[in-house]
Order: sequence, then structure tokens, then C-alpha cells
Amino acid sequence: MRVLAPAKVNLFLRIIGQRPDGYHLLDSLMAPVSLYDEIEIVTDRTVGTEPHISVQCNDPTILTDQSNLAYRAAALLCQEAGIGAHITITLQKNIPAGAGLGGGSSDAAAVLKALNQAFSLGLNTDHLCRLAAQLGADIPFFIPCQLARVGGIGEILTLLPVLPQRWLVIVAPTFPVSTPWAYQRFDALQLDSPEPQLHAIDRTSPLAPKQWPDAALFVNDLEQAVLPEYPLIAARKKQLTALGAEVALMSGSGSAVFGIFMTQQAATHAATTLAGSENVFVVTLLEQAAAQLTVDP
Repeated sequence: MRVLAPAKVNLFLRIIGQRPDGYHLLDSLMAPVSLYDEIEIVTDRTVGTEPHISVQCNDPTILTDQSNLAYRAAALLCQEAGIGAHITITLQKNIPAGAGLGGGSSDAAAVLKALNQAFSLGLNTDHLCRLAAQLGADIPFFIPCQLARVGGIGEILTLLPVLPQRWLVIVAPTFPVSTPWAYQRFDALQLDSPEPQLHAIDRTSPLAPKQWPDAALFVNDLEQAVLPEYPLIAARKKQLTALGAEVALMSGSGSAVFGIFMTQQAATHAATTLAGSENVFVVTLLEQAAAQLTVDP
């Protein structure tokens, strides 16, 4: 089967605490967007009692061994279901890696859902989310794959109805930003700062349904850690604003930034202006139905 794994953006990302094990507690509004990795999965359940999994990828920088999230997702699902199979996963990467767009996490969630379907396991969304949480913090979001306010370390989801249509321009520099480094840098800055973090609104404030949040909510706490070390990211954010974006923000821990535009024409003009050696995409937010995975059996 062939499936699609959409990218995500963080419409806001606030760090509200830290667990004893070092994981950070988040309050984030995450949305899937119309930029996809393409995944082909070939299965044969008739061979052996242990899974035999292989991963191939068009991007030579992506590891395809047992550390790959798609590989780990397939192995975990087989272990959970107690099945053996030959599984071949071919990744066509279109979502830039290390950009804060969740490509690897989305691939893993797509594999969980696709194999659940391929093997007729009947695991429900909650069950798949629990498995996803074992693999990584962003992966549970991609199981329902719709606009959600995300808490905990990424495993607590409050699903929300889709927002009114806007067009987003995503600019992804050619370099990645390490997520562990970004959080470590954030922690170091907090230790050095005499003032507590200030946020635009109370962290427990509800969001009005089917309405874009106020511009003051579009805050990414990791920007203060990342932007001073990566001035190009800050420059692209300023350019998006200068080109008419209502809001411009870094997604996740970077390196991608996005701008939100009222019209497709304005977004296309901005993307054309910024096009060059970097990856530039014009996308929209996805409804759950638009984020369904199966392209063909």
C-alpha cells in the first residue's frame, strides 16, 4: 500500500515545566499541513514467526537501520500484535529533516496506522496513541492527525475543529537544528535569566472553536534559544512578515519557519520571492478527512 504522512506546524509552543526525567512539559497548538512524505509498504504475513523489516529512503542522510522511527513503529506493532511478517518500507522524503516539521514522527504514525489496516488488527485510536507515545513525543499527534492542543510531553491531545482557511508559506533552510540541543539551550538560558518566562496568555486559557487564535498567542519559547545561534532563521521570519504574513513563527525547534497569509495569491508571491537554495512550500491546514493515509491498497 501507498500512504501519505503529512508535516505539522506548531502554531504556538510554550514550555511550561519539566519532569524529573528531563522531558519538558508543553502547551502547543499543532496542525497538520498539506506537505507529505510518501510511503510504500509491502507486507507478507505468511513467513516466519518473527518480523523481518527493511527500510529504504531516497534521502541518503536518513538512517534506515533499527534506529529509524518507521522501522521502530513496524517492529513495535508486530510485537504488540504478536505477529511475524516481512515488511518493506520505502520512504520518499519530501518533508525536510531536522526542520521542526515532524516528518520522522509522521512517518512512524503512518506506519502504525497502515500496518494496523494491512493486518486487520482493529486497534483503535487510543491504543495506537499509546503505542505512538512509546516511540516519541510528537508521534501521538499524528494518529488522529488533526488540529490539536497538545500537553504533557506530547501525549495529551485535545482535538479541535479545523480553522478557517489560510495559506501558509514554509521556509526550511538547508541545515537542521538538533531538538535536544534546542531544549538544552533553552534550559541554560532559563538558568542564566533573572526573570521568569512571560507568555502572551494564561496557559490554561481555552481557544475559541473554529477561530484563529489572536496574534499574541503565536509564541514559540524555543525561538529565544535558537534564533541567536541561527540568524538566518530569524532573517527568514522577518522576511515573511515584511512580505505580508499576518504572523511568522518558527515551527518546533526549527529550522523551518512559516508565515500565515490571508490569500493564496499573497502566499504564492511571498514563496516566489523567497525561492532559492532553500526549501519553500505553500500549504494549507488539513482537515482530518484530508489527512487520511491510504492512497491505494
